[in-house]
Amino acid sequence: MNYQIGDVVQMKKPHPCGTNAWEVLRVGADFKLRCQQCQHIIMLPREKFEKSVKKLIKSADIQA
Repeated sequence: MNYQIGDVVQMKKPHPCGTNAWEVLRVGADFKLRCQQCQHIIMLPREKFEKSVKKLIKSADIQA
């Protein structure tokens, strides 16, 4: 699956704040993600990110 900046993904495990929705801020060898509830930013290696993603909630492609 190809992910783009601006995509919102659902992770398998929730963040301690209670949500599991994350916005993709950077793609490459590492992914930079921002929690949609508390705005906490994390970086994950691509391999760990791809294993942790459950589904794509909102694609950045869909624009008016």
